[in-house]
Amino acid sequence: MKSVFSFSFASIAAAMGIITPAFAEAGAAEGGFASLIPLLLIMVIFYFLLIRPQQKKLKDHRGMVDSLSKGDKVMTGGGVYGKITAVKDDTLKVEIADGVVITVKRDTVAGLAETAPAKAAKPAEKAAAKD
Repeated sequence: MKSVFSFSFASIAAAMGIITPAFAEAGAAEGGFASLIPLLLIMVIFYFLLIRPQQKKLKDHRGMVDSLSKGDKVMTGGGVYGKITAVKDDTLKVEIADGVVITVKRDTVAGLAETAPAKAAKPAEKAAAKD
């Protein structure tokens, strides 16, 4: 009797071992596709909220840098305001004060400046303004 029981238990265990993986594979195939939907949704959200606006901003900056010309008032990435005195292929000569000209790389221009920051008044002008 003992041998019959162990034989039938072994055959049941073997049958369950064969059948169970088939059900597991079918469930995994459905679950695998369903688990990709949130990932794809996150990628779409990132594209519209982060990647696309950044590409537009980069395109606008590139267009502004390409259109720089002599006489434009600019602000560099370091916060230096000045007026462009000469334009070369990759560099610009920017006058930041009377007689002070610096050479900057074209890509470092952060933007156009409508007006340069107010210059400090000279002491003689301050005294004349008080009178």
